[in-house]
Amino acid sequence: GEVILLNRASERATNALAKLKKEVPTGNFVPIECDLQSFDSVRKAAAELISKYTDDGIYCVCWNAGIMATPDKATVDGYDDQMQTNHLSHFLLTAKLYPLLEKYANAHGDARIVNHSSGGRHMTPNGCLERKYFEKNGGNLGGSETGNVGMSGAPFLRYFQTKLANAVFTKALHQKLQAKTSKVKAICADPGMSATSLSDHMGSQVEIMKAYADKYQTAEDGAMGIIKGMMHPDAESGVHYGPAGTKGPAIRNEPKPYELDPEAMKMLWEVSQTST
Repeated sequence: GEVILLNRASERATNALAKLKKEVPTGNFVPIECDLQSFDSVRKAAAELISKYTDDGIYCVCWNAGIMATPDKATVDGYDDQMQTNHLSHFLLTAKLYPLLEKYANAHGDARIVNHSSGGRHMTPNGCLERKYFEKNGGNLGGSETGNVGMSGAPFLRYFQTKLANAVFTKALHQKLQAKTSKVKAICADPGMSATSLSDHMGSQVEIMKAYADKYQTAEDGAMGIIKGMMHPDAESGVHYGPAGTKGPAIRNEPKPYELDPEAMKMLWEVSQTST
């Protein structure tokens, strides 16, 4: 088997690949350039994947790339950079690669789409998805100032919307897959509060985040949710796996009403299709 790595060209991506090769010398890693802040780049990456794997299909896609609380700016496509990175480009990749997943599932009985959300999905002030965050409003969604208390301010509000989008997308996708009796599973996960580089760009805000140090777990422990979604034989479609709180084992999380809202699912699907 092969592990495909979709990353924008960067020193970090180069170092990650080198580390993988060192840790798993017998592993077969396939790097493909993909910048989630450009739909053209995403389509090019998808086309390369389709050309490589059209015969056998793909077992699993895991959309774990994400950014948090970045400045209020638009991508080259005009969308909020967090929403395009965290949801819209993953929606586009899923649409493009779905036939490969279906092919593998029909041949082997199982294939998986794993989305990576966060506890931020529960922190949207209005308790719902808002259409404006999905449309071409990048750079005009509240500004770049973070608050002085915890995860607050417009950059975090945009982030919370993207993480709720991951959860709602998973539920909507699960329903569509069930309706066509597909063997492809749609699964969601979150890492709790994990010690990663996600907030390294935030300057003084990092010091505020350190106040929550006792609630953090390691990046390795935080990865257990997506690993379970990808690899556990009993992982179920439509289910969210993550800690019960900010840390701990990846267990089944029961959905909140706003994660199952039919109107939210309809809006997300329609606007995501139009946008991508």
